Amino acid sequence: MSDARKSYKYTRTPHLVVYEDKSNFKDTYAGEIDVVAIQCHLLRPEGKDSDTLVVWSHPIGGGFYLPMMAALAKSGVHTMYCDTRYRGVDTALIMEKVVCDLGAAIRDAKERFGYKKIILGGWSGGGSMSLFYQAEAENPTVTSTPAGDTPDLTKRNFIPADGMMLVAAHLARHRTLTEWLDPSVIDENDPENRDPELDIYNPDNPNQPPYSAEFLERFRAAQIERNRRITRWVKEKLAEYKANGQPNREFGFVVHRTMAEPKWLDPTIDPNDRKPNWCFLGEPEVVNDSPVGLARFCSLRSWLSQWSWDDANADGLSCAARTSVPTLVIGNTGDDGITPEHTQGLYDAVPHDNKELLWIEGANHYYFGQADKAKEAADACAEWLERQELA
Repeated sequence: MSDARKSYKYTRTPHLVVYEDKSNFKDTYAGEIDVVAIQCHLLRPEGKDSDTLVVWSHPIGGGFYLPMMAALAKSGVHTMYCDTRYRGVDTALIMEKVVCDLGAAIRDAKERFGYKKIILGGWSGGGSMSLFYQAEAENPTVTSTPAGDTPDLTKRNFIPADGMMLVAAHLARHRTLTEWLDPSVIDENDPENRDPELDIYNPDNPNQPPYSAEFLERFRAAQIERNRRITRWVKEKLAEYKANGQPNREFGFVVHRTMAEPKWLDPTIDPNDRKPNWCFLGEPEVVNDSPVGLARFCSLRSWLSQWSWDDANADGLSCAARTSVPTLVIGNTGDDGITPEHTQGLYDAVPHDNKELLWIEGANHYYFGQADKAKEAADACAEWLERQELA
């Protein structure tokens, strides 16, 4: 990459995309209306016309402030960040509705602003979301949410993107949660009741870093079983409501201790440049017991759509395998949230040869405090677009 790449000033245009979206189940963020309004931010380099737009989104949105967005615009790339209806809160989030929001934003960008080519940018959790969208745009198969509700994505006529750029992306929300889920919890109603030999924060646990292969195998199996245990309870609850003539009833619940990834304590597991005993939210043990963390507050339907190991549709690996467009995958070697096996896994899942894998040495997950790393990643994206004749 050239350090002499021109730097552009840019303008930012916030705008709303408003569209009708009927659903048989009205979640918390739709109420009794059939209209959804999502906020987007369009960043246009001054003096650089283009009919190509890179569209970024994330299930809970709010990422237009990330260093990568401005760095892309400064690299001469027309960029748009789209929130979803669930901006900032994933308590009742439905992934099938999230990709409908993304589809509406893409259609609006073409019709309102005249862009001819769309590149999907998938950052972090936006990676599997973008892959889900593209898979359903190229070959739609999902006819309902895992709870059996609308939308039917086969009837949405999503506009396929012309290329994909995945940056610091993980495999899927349900896969990531399960890798981070604390398997020591024996009783969901009494999270203090724990198996001490599966509690990686227990100083008396005989299993200490570096962890043995036998312990990790047991630990991972227990994480999946805890996910499935919650899923069984969720399905029983929904079935009970339906049997009682309450098919649209919901229920909110808490999932305790969802931040217990052995990789954070043992940097020899899937190694990169991350520091030990740290994650992207801070000290792992503190986060594990705090109100933050993945899936801490859930609804029944949202659990099935976002977090269920066996039921979630937005799976980065299986969705990537259903895509056909040019794809760039970028990993950050200092990422304290997404480790190399996620980056490599997404790259390997793309079924064709028109794909590239690039690592940004020493970069953290968000490029916070690393303007040079954000520029390096943005310039790599701009140059890839040019090589693909998509710029």
